[in-house]
Amino acid sequence: MTRTRLRDLGSTYGGLSGKTKADFGRGDASFVTFLEVINNTRLTGLQLERVHVDKGESQNRVMRGDLLFNGSSETPEEVALSAVVDFDPSANTYLNSFCFGYRLRELGIANPTYLAYFFRSNAGRRLVSSLAQGATRYNIAKTKFLDLEVDLPPLSQQRDTVDALLASDSAIATLERQIAKKVAIKRGMMQQLLTGRTRLPGFKEAWIGKTIGALARVVGGGTPSTRSSLYWGGGIPWFTPAEIRADGAGLVSRSERTITPQGLANSAATLLPVGTILVTSRASIGHCAVAEVPITTNQGFASMIPKDRRSTWFLYYWIQQNKSALEFRAAGSTFLEISASKVASIPLQAPSVDEQKAIGSVLRDADLELDALRVRLTKARAIKTGMMQQLLTGRARLAVEAAS
Repeated sequence: MTRTRLRDLGSTYGGLSGKTKADFGRGDASFVTFLEVINNTRLTGLQLERVHVDKGESQNRVMRGDLLFNGSSETPEEVALSAVVDFDPSANTYLNSFCFGYRLRELGIANPTYLAYFFRSNAGRRLVSSLAQGATRYNIAKTKFLDLEVDLPPLSQQRDTVDALLASDSAIATLERQIAKKVAIKRGMMQQLLTGRTRLPGFKEAWIGKTIGALARVVGGGTPSTRSSLYWGGGIPWFTPAEIRADGAGLVSRSERTITPQGLANSAATLLPVGTILVTSRASIGHCAVAEVPITTNQGFASMIPKDRRSTWFLYYWIQQNKSALEFRAAGSTFLEISASKVASIPLQAPSVDEQKAIGSVLRDADLELDALRVRLTKARAIKTGMMQQLLTGRARLAVEAAS
């Protein structure tokens, strides 16, 4: 490792200056946006925006290999997030005015992509965040940035590290694309299957107009008195709306807080059986989950206990698809809320319980595939984070050499 000041490796430059609102969104020049810099380690030039720059106007152009940093942020931890220019910009490509650039004088000592990854790592973030100054908004001075000292391994090791991290990024991007594709497929399946526009093989009976109340008993929840310790900390899960994801939580069994049998007996809470669909009824309306064990909720739910367990997942996905039906019937001055009785009165077209079960199973299988991909994505991101912590400090040099 060789300790080197950034000032000795390169120099900084500023973003666009002297521009007005009228200059943006038109013209023959392009610029790298603020969001592109803070959201990406590598910039590919696919999301540049237009800006008008007069001929002869003095502006700093962006070049391949430049490192771009946001100069300010709402928190010290997010100041000077790094992005490397990994494409060949045209001669009239510039940087937004809220960021600054850093250009190496030569590439024989430092690999710009290595530095971009370094300043996204924990070690790099600690270095730059310590320089952040401000109260409501934090800034970093380019002079102080240039005074930073970084430990650089040999150039060959930097390249090996970059190759390993690029491979990790590629694996993550592949998983993200697979998830996005499956989400779109599932959305289409819901639109077709939950309306009867597409029928599963073997089902031909006409769908019948019913209400949610005809398929399930809709019940509210309750909260035991917080003044009694006898009511809390027992073995009965007790959910609040904040614990139910907007995109559907699937099966749930563990809550942040639990209540005791005494708490259940001395409150409006109801012990909901396995298979109950939890439906949030206030604040964020229509978020749902399915009880994997007997549970309770607070009063922010209008939960549905299916009269036939074969209806469970059909109703779960129907609610996801038709949140607007609940929101339309909600009322309130402080916040919107829908009562259990109003949920029960919502009309829907329903197939036989066997077809409900089949539809629910198909959509549940799609969700399980998505869950598996999301687990893989979480692991891939964790592996990359660990790699960055190890490889960018030189603690895993042999591992990099072995991988190459």
